Amino acid sequence: MNAPAFDQPALRDQIANGAGLGRYILRNVRLDSAVAKTGTVDAIGYFLADVTVEHGKILATTAARSRSIETSDDSAISIDAGGRVALPTFVDCHTHLDKGHILPRTPAANGTFDGALAATRADRTANWSASDVTRRMDFALRSAFHYGTAAMRTHIDSQPPQDEISWPAFMELKQHWRGRIDLQASCLFPIDMARDDAFLERIARHVAAASGTLGAVAYPAPDIDHLLDLMFRKAQQHGLNLDFHADETANPKADGLRRIAEAAMRSSFGGQVLVGHCCSLAMQDEANVEATLDKVATAGVAVVSLPTCNLYLQDRRQDGTTPKWRGVTLLHEMKRRGIPVALASDNTRDPFHSYGDLDMLDTYRLGTRVLHLDHPAGDWIRAVTTTPAGIMGLDGRGSIAEGHAADFILFEGRSLSEVLSRAESNRIVVRNGAPITTSLPAYVELDGLEGMAPD
Repeated sequence: MNAPAFDQPALRDQIANGAGLGRYILRNVRLDSAVAKTGTVDAIGYFLADVTVEHGKILATTAARSRSIETSDDSAISIDAGGRVALPTFVDCHTHLDKGHILPRTPAANGTFDGALAATRADRTANWSASDVTRRMDFALRSAFHYGTAAMRTHIDSQPPQDEISWPAFMELKQHWRGRIDLQASCLFPIDMARDDAFLERIARHVAAASGTLGAVAYPAPDIDHLLDLMFRKAQQHGLNLDFHADETANPKADGLRRIAEAAMRSSFGGQVLVGHCCSLAMQDEANVEATLDKVATAGVAVVSLPTCNLYLQDRRQDGTTPKWRGVTLLHEMKRRGIPVALASDNTRDPFHSYGDLDMLDTYRLGTRVLHLDHPAGDWIRAVTTTPAGIMGLDGRGSIAEGHAADFILFEGRSLSEVLSRAESNRIVVRNGAPITTSLPAYVELDGLEGMAPD
């Protein structure tokens, strides 16, 4: 039997009506067994289910049944999804909301890492007032929410005096967005600043007050091992998790990931450690890769790959020649060792990545193509749902499960191939059982910021 046409407005209205009455059954929805209760699974890990929603929570997920055997005493509204795919709302564990959308103010940015550092530093010094940071971050959050993100961690540039501007702005936004996006923040500064104990203590207190994460860029400083030990001790002292940037380079000598794993093994640290980028690992010889990954697995360190930003920055040539590698890390090898691995959005319309809109479907689509997360797709959907939720300590996020909030995204596509082949701009994002009715913010909203007027 052919599936009914995807009449998005009508289907949205049906779900809204069911939510208003307090109970509905979304029938014939295709769920991924990696992030939902398992029924009769097909060859690529999906199963057809009926999802019962009651008062904003998932009451049950059961194997789909035909209309002919439905009982006559069903009190819920029945809505036919026509075999469309439903995924949990996304969890985005590595972003830079404070940098977002500054690209119009940074014409000197040239697509290189060093150029991005210089351009961002200049713009931060000139323009990052509390109002500027707040407006850009809120713009980005409205985009992410519209696309279906329910939880996010952002890094906050925390070099003085910016820390005293951006952290209060983040705290206000965290409160404003409570109940829509679970927001976490991680401080970000060059790790050599950890030599200053007064600074490290002050920023750790900022982070602790925000229920955030202690983080730094772990580049190859001469005393990197000592600096990492300081970070681990400070995190332990304040009961904080750790989140590092490391090895965002093609240089095979960059070994921050290995050193972070060794620091974790030296310490008595009991928290979660996440490391982002780790690009250089893909350029190292097999013996070094094996030794590093063994230590990462033993230490229980998690890794997040940022395919959009790393594809944009890594191996960019200034001589007009074509890049020869993809810039991403060895996720398959990590996953086989049981290392938790995630994908995340990273930068958006700034010197580190000129594009993007915090749409995690776009991130997952690109990650699938660049990192070959298919044939088979397996449970890679966990990399943008359950795995980052676990890394962030968010119980109930990133899955479709009985007793949890009815937070999911209903797509037009009826298979992974269909979902990942189009932008799915007409997806229906459901939060607490009801479809959201937001629109994407218009870029013109940013024109009033200093230096943001369009060309």
